[in-house]
Amino acid sequence: MALDANTLYSIGIIMILAGITIIIVAFALLFISSIKGHGGEARGGGALIIGPFPIVFGTDKESVKAVLWLSIILTIILFALFITLYLLRG
Repeated sequence: MALDANTLYSIGIIMILAGITIIIVAFALLFISSIKGHGGEARGGGALIIGPFPIVFGTDKESVKAVLWLSIILTIILFALFITLYLLRG
């Protein structure tokens, strides 16, 4: 099964739109939770994946650990996808 350029382009656009939608929903949920007045401290983290190497940062150990595991899982999924596409290309 060969993927043509139009299919790959469509998949890319759909993924970009899905990412933008997720960001908008996350900001909306954050805004709604701040209006409700739930006190407490903010915790969070993030990962910058350059090639196969994740650079992880966060505000506390739990956030960093969660983001690290998610970035490792994402890296494994991407490697599996690359290998699958390479083998399908033939």
